[in-house]
Amino acid sequence: MITTFVPAVANALWAGRSFHHAMRFRRAHRHPAATQYRLLRTLLRANADTEYGREYGFREIRTVARYRERVPLTTWEDYAPYVQRILTGERGVLTRGIVRSLIPSSGSTSARKLVPYTRDLQSAFDRAIGPWIVDLYRRQPALATGRAYWSISPAGEAFRDDRHRVPIGFDSDTKYLGGLIGHIIDHALAVPTCVRLIDDLDTFRYVSALFLLRARDLTLISVWHPSFLLLLLGAIDAHWDRLLDDVRHGTLSPPRPLCDKVRRIVARRLAPDARRADELRRIGTFEANAAACWPRLGLISAWGDAHAALDLDRVRTAFPGVTIQPKGLIATEGFVTLPFNGMRPLALRSHFFEFVDDRGDVHGVEALEQGHTYSIVMTTQGGLYRYRLRDKVTVEGFCDRTPSLAFQGRDDRVSDRCGEKLNESFVTKVLADLFQTHRIMPGFATLRPRCVDGRWRYVLLLDLEHAPPAHLVRDLEQGLGRNPNYSYCVRLGQLAPAEIEILPPGALGRHVEAKRMHGIRAGDVKPQALDIPAGHPASVALQISPP
Repeated sequence: MITTFVPAVANALWAGRSFHHAMRFRRAHRHPAATQYRLLRTLLRANADTEYGREYGFREIRTVARYRERVPLTTWEDYAPYVQRILTGERGVLTRGIVRSLIPSSGSTSARKLVPYTRDLQSAFDRAIGPWIVDLYRRQPALATGRAYWSISPAGEAFRDDRHRVPIGFDSDTKYLGGLIGHIIDHALAVPTCVRLIDDLDTFRYVSALFLLRARDLTLISVWHPSFLLLLLGAIDAHWDRLLDDVRHGTLSPPRPLCDKVRRIVARRLAPDARRADELRRIGTFEANAAACWPRLGLISAWGDAHAALDLDRVRTAFPGVTIQPKGLIATEGFVTLPFNGMRPLALRSHFFEFVDDRGDVHGVEALEQGHTYSIVMTTQGGLYRYRLRDKVTVEGFCDRTPSLAFQGRDDRVSDRCGEKLNESFVTKVLADLFQTHRIMPGFATLRPRCVDGRWRYVLLLDLEHAPPAHLVRDLEQGLGRNPNYSYCVRLGQLAPAEIEILPPGALGRHVEAKRMHGIRAGDVKPQALDIPAGHPASVALQISPP
């Protein structure tokens, strides 16, 4: 049995090690431009003798302006040839640091990107995670006294074979935190990292749910997309009686059998707990009393911007009284913003950032204006230089002089079948307004273009427990019609009016499984407000062109 003492000590060690990062991060808020310039100079000096650094003359670059002149804006396609060489073990290609692993991108498209992960990139993540953790424990000290659930996805992609001298993926999600911190946090986890060895998704959720129910001292839940947590809660509800029997007897009875090796590893972490089983049984049904299962749960952290806000509202409903904290913007490529002091400031000690406005002009951190929207460009310790992340953010305020940014959507997700140019940010706002007006909370919602008999229209796919409200399709069409290009295409008859299709229950789970079949890990799937099917690429009409 893990006593309360062990998680408390592990959390205290983590917070103590992170304290200096928090203090430096706070001081840097007063001097964002100087902080960013020093970081850029460090990155250029460190990688001047790489192949990429020699090609673009890193050694001769002394100013930000010169950096923009010499180094072009890049996309992932620019790095694909370099990454193939890194896979074979070639060094000094993009970074001087050794590439420890290639991490599959968390993007939800079918095309897989492998992001080089180095020790310096891990340190950059640590410089952002540290301030976030210290701020969490400062605001809610009780969070540090119990166990936490940090999103764990099935192994899926992590492997090495004879063709690859560099492994793909991590053997544990805590490796993002670095070796020492990863080992410390392992002792404060409600669900052990060995659970990720389970590849079958239903079985993975069942075993994760079993460990969560055993953890009465659970204080914190951190996942990426809130839909991941909703599906996990659904598994608890579906297998409630069986799970309680397993808690009582220390047994393991998933819906599908585990292989012998994984079963032995997981079973070592289980022991009979009749007292906990009786406590859970007294709660009654899980669906109506989910929060009662974890009386010490104080905070749930998950993405909450753009389309994720819809699922986060469902989490908020399931856990009244628990603090719900929207995450900052984190990509596989780097750390962009973090929750800190009630805002989400730029992680300006982690990477060098530039921002492209709607006219295509490039700005530094010091030039951002409140209320304006920008597309992110980043230079990272993993060997990405002036890399267009394709995430759009709006300046929502400032921490001292450092901007706090809210994610709005992807600037490359534009659907354009007949000239309508619907982008994801706009569709996200339309759906949010629609669901708020009609007071509905769908289990799954996405807008998808569909061609029937040679004519395109947009169909809103919904998972609803009840019949759709009257006038829902009318209000959907009116909302989309706020885009003049869409309205014009409908008036001309190029587009048919929008429709609504009610999906069978469980649409979210099927969506996650479909994405997983294309190599996206379950914890990384991000249901989109605008679903552009494979074979129908988004229009480039609204993409920002390099200056």
